[in-house]
Amino acid sequence: MSQQAFIKLVGTSVVQSVTLDDLKTQLNHYKEQFAQTGAQLDWSYADAAFPYSIEQKPDGEDQWFYLKGNEPLYRYIAIGIENDTPETCTIQVILPKGSTIGDKAKGNEFCKYLGKTYKAEVQLFNGRIMYFNPRK
Repeated sequence: MSQQAFIKLVGTSVVQSVTLDDLKTQLNHYKEQFAQTGAQLDWSYADAAFPYSIEQKPDGEDQWFYLKGNEPLYRYIAIGIENDTPETCTIQVILPKGSTIGDKAKGNEFCKYLGKTYKAEVQLFNGRIMYFNPRK
């Protein structure tokens, strides 16, 4: 059974909508940050922090992409965008059937990173909600 986490862009978020290219750019930036840390530590930290390659299938070209694991501990994470209304945009992070506990941990990590970056509302795989957006 697959599990889902959500990143909801709300009115106080940095942006109100994103595209798949924006998400790919953010994930590449995430990897670059850890590559710089690894250079300082003289260790390939980027490979440990982001052990995935970004893959695109032709049937989901405008709707989703997936992260394919490069190690046995990591298999797949699917990421898609759902536009509920013109005002709200939700990023879905899905663990397909056959995903590992490592995928779940990395998925939560990516959700928190994207939530902080976009100042969004994040619902993790366990159902807990984290608010990175400014609230009154």
